[in-house]
Amino acid sequence: MIHFDQFTLDNGLRFLIHHDATTPMVAMNVVYDVGARDENPDKTGFAHLFEHLMFGGSVNIPKYDEPLQKAGGENNAFTNSDITNYYLTIPKHNIETAFWLESDRMLSLAFSKKSLEVQRQVVVEEFRQNYLNQPYGDVWLLLKPLAYQTHPYQWNTIGKEIAHIEEATLADVKDFYSRFYNPNNAIVVIAGDVDTTQMQQLAEKWFGPIPSGPDYRRKLPQEPGQTKARKLEVERQVPQTAIYKAWHMCGRKDADYLASDLISDLLGSGQSSRLHKALVRKARLFSDVNAFVTGDIDPGLLIVTGKLMPGVSVENAESKLNEVVHSLLNNPLKNDELRKVKNKVISGMVFSELTALNKAMNLAYYALLGDPSMINTLIDRYEAVTTTDIDRVAEQLFRPENCSTLIYKSSIK
Repeated sequence: MIHFDQFTLDNGLRFLIHHDATTPMVAMNVVYDVGARDENPDKTGFAHLFEHLMFGGSVNIPKYDEPLQKAGGENNAFTNSDITNYYLTIPKHNIETAFWLESDRMLSLAFSKKSLEVQRQVVVEEFRQNYLNQPYGDVWLLLKPLAYQTHPYQWNTIGKEIAHIEEATLADVKDFYSRFYNPNNAIVVIAGDVDTTQMQQLAEKWFGPIPSGPDYRRKLPQEPGQTKARKLEVERQVPQTAIYKAWHMCGRKDADYLASDLISDLLGSGQSSRLHKALVRKARLFSDVNAFVTGDIDPGLLIVTGKLMPGVSVENAESKLNEVVHSLLNNPLKNDELRKVKNKVISGMVFSELTALNKAMNLAYYALLGDPSMINTLIDRYEAVTTTDIDRVAEQLFRPENCSTLIYKSSIK
């Protein structure tokens, strides 16, 4: 059981405190309720750009990393379609440094044309290197808009195109910051050998004076149900032809999310999964296969991917892949197979909660979902998923019209 205390400042900033006396380090995690889905369709990539801009200096602290490193701390951040997450670890006796650093960049970033230009070039180079010039790098730039026609999940976190970042103005980024980087749109979690009363005093001292921002009410266009199978074929200079299949599934808060997650593991997580045993070890049609869920808050995707062995036709490989996927519909799932997958998922969850930082991250995310106590109930909820649940959800998922397929052909002869 992971215990935690909660309080909220007058400006709307929520805090969760977890006491862990086993470590001399304290973790602070700050999650902002903004991701790529919140962007203007004509100005994408801004959430990710801000992940970089937030390290470019704030009103009273020219260099974020320098004082943190002097205090013995480390930090990083990540962005996805739903959230932007900043985290650090620091020795317990220097915890106030963390409050000072995070509060100052929440108060006001030191916007300048120079800092924007520096970070813009970093992001543009990342776009080119990771998505345009890397084998299979543009898969998500192709697959997401194939699967999503309406919802903003249709673009990747990096953005739709480089031009959106290249053309970003100082006014654009200031507007984005003023709308989303506010106390009432964030959650702070502190985990370590700390006292809640002291943390509340520090929170009031450093974050309390920051004014709250406008309330953000999401009104995102919802993706209609897919009524016809979609397929896209492209040719690239890659070593192997690959197949990517995406089925629409429920969102992270839906009761069937856990069953969908377990289905992806049954199909393609590890060498004992159905796809690997049938298509890699037995038929030798693929060199590797994988299945996973995107884990999005709004309705997401269950993805199956595989790279074909030399000489294997796309038609044969796709046909056999579909057979294995639909085996969940045709062959009733046995309890021992589900038990094995559950054990793997649950052990991963237990290991993920061994460090103060991971506990801080999980608490922040579950709090954003609306229920931080999920950190203590999620294992029981996975345990409660039955073979009947798996059969029912698989039937909903694996309808032919619910699938979008990307055939990524190798042009190397």
